[in-house]
Amino acid sequence: MNMTRREAVIRLATLMGATVVGPRLLAASFGHDHAAANSGAGATEFSASDIALLDEIGDTIIPETDIPGAKATGIGAFIAMMVRECYVPQNQATFKDGLKKIADTFTARFGGTFLQGSAADRTTLLNELDREQRLYTAKKKDPIMHGPEVEEPFHYFRLMKELTLLGYFSSEIGCTQALRFSEVPGKFDGAAPYQKGDHAWFS
Repeated sequence: MNMTRREAVIRLATLMGATVVGPRLLAASFGHDHAAANSGAGATEFSASDIALLDEIGDTIIPETDIPGAKATGIGAFIAMMVRECYVPQNQATFKDGLKKIADTFTARFGGTFLQGSAADRTTLLNELDREQRLYTAKKKDPIMHGPEVEEPFHYFRLMKELTLLGYFSSEIGCTQALRFSEVPGKFDGAAPYQKGDHAWFS
């Protein structure tokens, strides 16, 4: 039985405890509350240059090694689709503003554009943003504890990083090259032989 990209997204998000991009992703993926999930779809459109920038951001997060990186999976288009179709308007706006902020900050600090920049400069900026989002997330109020009226948007780089990981590891490249995929897995073997460098199993 061949697995579709949609099924891979659902499986991967479920295995991660739905912590990646929140429970709304699972709701949208399963088809529940679809109208609500798309209520802000028209508010966030992505241009070809936006998608090209997302491709390069994704490829900086997961660069090419002996395995193709995130850009090879079409990560920019995947991220744009997920933000457009599965995010509430508040997080859509946060994401789009953050994308522009990355482009502007890179140009101000390093000159040129993110697309033209060196891998070292790109990595430096994204590492700084990752530290920033970790601090932000640690201080972010939990609506479960404080009530939904105080819910705050996620940090834009957290959304970018999570969607990059989700998109990459639910792609054919991620499932079959970065991970090992068995279409018809056998019994569970808790003592299966392992050698350093072996890829983890997707299924």
